Amino acid sequence: MLPGGKKDQKPQSIFRQVTKWQDLWFYQKSEVLYQLTYVFCERFLPSYGDRTVDQMLQAARSGKQNIVEGSEDGKTSTEMELKLLNVARSSIGELRQDFDDFLKSRGLQQWTSDDPLFQPMQDFTKAHNKLTDYEPFLHEWSAEEMANIGRTLCFQVDTMMNKYLANLEQLFVTEGGIKERMHKARTGYRQQQDEELKNLRVSVQALQQQLSAAQSEATHWKTAYSDLKQRALKAYYAQQEEIKSLKEKLNEL
Repeated sequence: MLPGGKKDQKPQSIFRQVTKWQDLWFYQKSEVLYQLTYVFCERFLPSYGDRTVDQMLQAARSGKQNIVEGSEDGKTSTEMELKLLNVARSSIGELRQDFDDFLKSRGLQQWTSDDPLFQPMQDFTKAHNKLTDYEPFLHEWSAEEMANIGRTLCFQVDTMMNKYLANLEQLFVTEGGIKERMHKARTGYRQQQDEELKNLRVSVQALQQQLSAAQSEATHWKTAYSDLKQRALKAYYAQQEEIKSLKEKLNEL
């Protein structure tokens, strides 16, 4: 406890509290996207001679990994998290374009809200974020189904990330980055130390006053004791003289 009954406060951490990337819905969907893209390329694109495979896999992996790195870096640098999440968005955007190109180049249908398959697909992808929800179908869906589901997941990840980034940008504007948090932590610690020093000075001053009062009282009692002692001795010697005088008188009788 500090003087004055105040509890010692723990210094404010310079590390920002962030949501675990595993719990972010857009990360979970990005993981689904990577695995779906891998199986999609394996099933419907040539193993050799087509750069699209590498581009799609790299875009899907970049989206997923930059979310992880951005979230981890966000503990110390909001600015770095913003940059990496925007890289992830760009990668997801490239992947969506690749799915669009695949459908167009092969004359397959790009589902819209008028298509009877569109709403069931939307409902399924919105309600399911985990890879385990998709794995049973990855080797059953047709090329058209997988491409449409892939591009829809890309849209959903992008929408979620835009909302997350908007909140993150607002946080960065209001609270700043690591430098601002370090300054705030240092300032808070210095203020706490100054407050403790102030309280200690007040406490020392009060103790000094109490000591002075005690010393004054002790001096008073010491003087009173000395005076009482002198009077007692004087009375004692007077009694001794009186006793001596009485004895002399008795001896004369």
